[in-house]
Amino acid sequence: MKAVLSRDFLALILSVAVVGLGLGATLPLTALALTQAGRGTDIVGLMTAMQAGGGLVIAPFASRIAARAGARETIVGTVIVAALATIAMQFSIDLWLWAVLRFLCGAALMLLFTIGEAWVTQLADASTRGRVVAIYATNFTLFQMAGPVLVSVIGGWQSMRFAVCGAIFLLALPALATIRVSPHALESSGDGDGAHGDWRRVLPRMPALVVGTGFFALFDTLALSLMPLFAMSHGVSAKVGVLFASAILLGDTTMQFPIGWLADRVGRAKVHAGAGVVVVALLPMLPWAVAYPWLCWPLLFVIGAAAGSIYTLSIVACGERFRGAMLVSATAIVGASWSAASFGGPIVAGMLMRRIGADALIGVLAAAAALFLVAVWCERRVAGGIGRTHAADD
Repeated sequence: MKAVLSRDFLALILSVAVVGLGLGATLPLTALALTQAGRGTDIVGLMTAMQAGGGLVIAPFASRIAARAGARETIVGTVIVAALATIAMQFSIDLWLWAVLRFLCGAALMLLFTIGEAWVTQLADASTRGRVVAIYATNFTLFQMAGPVLVSVIGGWQSMRFAVCGAIFLLALPALATIRVSPHALESSGDGDGAHGDWRRVLPRMPALVVGTGFFALFDTLALSLMPLFAMSHGVSAKVGVLFASAILLGDTTMQFPIGWLADRVGRAKVHAGAGVVVVALLPMLPWAVAYPWLCWPLLFVIGAAAGSIYTLSIVACGERFRGAMLVSATAIVGASWSAASFGGPIVAGMLMRRIGADALIGVLAAAAALFLVAVWCERRVAGGIGRTHAADD
């Protein structure tokens, strides 16, 4: 696995991991600071939405920015913007300013992850892409999970806590400086796909990847925010209910490399669809399994692993299908799908849980996973029809 051992790959995943630590700390720290200032959950939700909104706005322009400024230069710029936007929150408590700063941070991070994911998929060859992307995703998730732990340490440092979080982003710059070769294939396209990889040409070729990313963004957001409430509605204590999300994240984090290895061996498309089937089959069992801890905890672990692999293999599929500027556009579309689901999903799920009951959470997640399987089926039908047409032409 030459790509895994290359210095550029290691530097890239290290820099993105550091950004993950900063992001994982900044989000809960923002919520903590607002709560301490007497603000309600509506304001906390608005600040979260502003960050997602920044990602949505910048996503259509990601490939153009990478083409004009250069991929490596763009990533360096996004790290600096995210750092300064976070540090600036230390010096003001004005909510309008905070909203603008969260918007800028969201836009910067969307560019960073879009170009970073495209870069990683190009560093890997077809035989190792599943494992390479899995290493990237696992590394980022581990560092992001450490963010709340950091907040537990610096949360009381009111005179410098946002400055510390902002400085964490800047720690990514030395690793980026060691990268030897900028991915020029992301900055221009010599394969006839167009200079900027128009998203209108890319989107029709990736419906299952868009839906799969949206599903996992919804799953990830709801697991962290509403899954403990689901558990408590079934008589689980608050302290144990929080661990439901931890079990899900543990499955997501630890199983991505084995699933990536399996995808490299038996085929990405089969494992991708199989993960969707596992989620759809197992999610409806959760309301019943909560009463049986010996079954509930392994079930949460497996569901988390399968759900996480839907996203990881969506990124792998982008690397299989696209090159150059079109790959940047594809990962930007994936990022926009993530932002849209993270923005609207909790609102819909929270409303349904209030009106129908806590089990509505499972219904929302199962429906999203089923929609992913429908998108996979539609993609295969379209691909099969194109293949038969080409055969007839020959």
